[in-house]
Amino acid sequence: MGYIIAVTGKGGVGKTTFSSLVVKNLISSGKTPVLAIDADPNSCLDAALGVKIINTVGRAREDVKQEGTSTNISTKELLQIKLNESLIESSGFDLIAMGRPEGAGCYCYANNVLKSVIGELAGQYPYVVLDNEAGLENLSRRIVQNVNAMCLVSDSSNAGIETLKRLYELAVEMEIKYDKLALVVNRVRNDRLPAKLDEIKNYTKADYIIALPDDDEIAEFAETSRSFLELPEGNPVNVRVSGFVREIN
Repeated sequence: MGYIIAVTGKGGVGKTTFSSLVVKNLISSGKTPVLAIDADPNSCLDAALGVKIINTVGRAREDVKQEGTSTNISTKELLQIKLNESLIESSGFDLIAMGRPEGAGCYCYANNVLKSVIGELAGQYPYVVLDNEAGLENLSRRIVQNVNAMCLVSDSSNAGIETLKRLYELAVEMEIKYDKLALVVNRVRNDRLPAKLDEIKNYTKADYIIALPDDDEIAEFAETSRSFLELPEGNPVNVRVSGFVREIN
């Protein structure tokens, strides 16, 4: 099994930006190929990495349902073919996306398929970056049994810092196993971290505090849908993420 880095947090706090920069720095440090997994049904990791998702795990399941009775191969074999078609191959990384659920909001089958995919694919990659949907829902469904580094992301508001505590408590309640815990605080102004963060760090026994500065270049990249893989190495946000990636290596 590859080294799994799972990224989660509230919606809109920069999870996908952080995930894409982790991928960027793993590639830069030669830890390739990286498997990037977009586990958010509202797929956007592809744009952040400069590629385009065409097929997803959810779509593969639907295709198998429709085509299964009209082919001479087993459902399992057909599903594997469809999943292989869903894997986007790029320079230094591959990407697969969960996509939308298969009807009436049910994620169960898609989750089980994604769990199987991760189990089969993860061993082929030295590093896996899992960009989760908001909260810890995917982890609670045991899409992965264990992660090497769990990254909880928030903005720098007091409410955001409190969310880190709730996410940690939810992880403990769900008995999610991890080797290292990182608290990632995004959009920090003037390098001033909220005073309450020290209390949260002690409470969670976090191994890392990653303070990402509020940055106009990052905002411009996001607004123009430009790949974060093109972000200059010296960008202050990238420098902080690079330091984290070096430490976990």
